[in-house]
Amino acid sequence: MNSTPSSSLDLLTAIQQRRAARAFSSEPIPEETFKAILRLGMQAPSGFNLQPWRFVVVRNSQNKAKLKECAFNQRQVEQAPIVLICCGDRAAVNSDNIESVIRLGEQHQAVNDDYANYMRNTIPSFVENAPNFSNLEVWTNRHTMLAVSQMMVVAKSFGVDSCPMEGFVASQVKDAFKIPDQVDVCCLLALGYAAEPYKAYGGRFELNQVCFEEEYGSGG
Repeated sequence: MNSTPSSSLDLLTAIQQRRAARAFSSEPIPEETFKAILRLGMQAPSGFNLQPWRFVVVRNSQNKAKLKECAFNQRQVEQAPIVLICCGDRAAVNSDNIESVIRLGEQHQAVNDDYANYMRNTIPSFVENAPNFSNLEVWTNRHTMLAVSQMMVVAKSFGVDSCPMEGFVASQVKDAFKIPDQVDVCCLLALGYAAEPYKAYGGRFELNQVCFEEEYGSGG
């Protein structure tokens, strides 16, 4: 059984205090804590439980320097003790992965024969018709970001700061880190302990500015 370190912040406090770190100290993340961030982050939901997210863990200073060059020389990449290259694998909808998910579900007594056949028949049709996404990369990015968002909150609950980053050249990252063609780079996630300058809280819109009752644009 995997051990999970004790969190230093409760869920509500972690959500409220999470900020994108502008700079990081050199303090390393304990390995037990880092593995817990990964494991708990990947408890996020995904369509049909296909789990299309893939993560490249970058710790080596030379590799971080290489990644920094692909990310417009943003200092967070080199300062953070760990940077995740967060990817979505379009092959997650292929039959091999579908069968792996079915076997996993059977082991957990969550998938029976009827549902296994439903997955085999429905997923290819869903992908072909694409009823709510323009291309498969959009679909994999959607689910990858669910896991990334959960990781950031989990990290903060352990006192670990983060910085999600979309400033990078995807083709350069893929070439530099041998990422296959069918895998798309969704974002970078720097993890560590924040140092000054700290990012101030920028505020959030009121609910009635972004939430509508029954139809878009109607007042709450």
